[in-house]
Amino acid sequence: MQSVLVAFSGGVDSTLLLGVAKDVLQHRLLAVTAQSDTSSDHELQDAKNIAHLIGVDHLVIFSSELDDLEFTKNSPERCYVCKKIRFRALQELAENRGMAHVIDGENMDDLNDHRPGSRAARELDIQSPLRNADLNKREIRELSRRLELPTWNKPSLACLASRIPYGSPITTRKLRQIDAAEQFIRELVPGSQVRVRHHGDTARVEVGQSSIPKLMRTSHRKAVIQRLKELGFVYVTLDLDGYSMGSLNRGIAQGN
Repeated sequence: MQSVLVAFSGGVDSTLLLGVAKDVLQHRLLAVTAQSDTSSDHELQDAKNIAHLIGVDHLVIFSSELDDLEFTKNSPERCYVCKKIRFRALQELAENRGMAHVIDGENMDDLNDHRPGSRAARELDIQSPLRNADLNKREIRELSRRLELPTWNKPSLACLASRIPYGSPITTRKLRQIDAAEQFIRELVPGSQVRVRHHGDTARVEVGQSSIPKLMRTSHRKAVIQRLKELGFVYVTLDLDGYSMGSLNRGIAQGN
């Protein structure tokens, strides 16, 4: 590819992508993180720290998807709208910096979920080396472990807007509620996947199955209820199915 701009979130996939790109291309690359209220502050700090550890140039840009009504109305095509905005900005930046390609961390497992953002990437000729190499998440984690990347066992990341059911408008207030709630629960059950699904006045908490007993301890349960009600939720529920990637996409898969 000669030179690349890496769409870099600091998650498992984009970190492996960035690490290998650094090995192959040395300094002919740039890591770029798009930041808005749809991502949390701790994820941005992680991205900065990891880029520094790998030893690559890293740029943070502001992303404007919350200014787009097509995004905030939150249809099932939400990710398509967002990715179009972000990838166009990255392409413009790559052109200005003389980078030949924009690449992202999509992998084979992403093909098993509702991912309209993937369509936006293909339309804009964004390259996905991990998917092209037929790598799935398990393999990416194992390769990351072998390469001693700090993200090999990191919980998966996802845009905060993915916690809001389709059809419910996306607002900055909702995103901040979700971010604060998840950060609080993450500190109670370190290392677990945590999602707080925003159903209006109800917070539906998802954690990994093994973390459910920890969260149900009397002290933890009471602390979560108190904190989430402070954040503006009226009801706090725990999903007994545990964490499930893309759980709000089930209605789409069932044709609802």
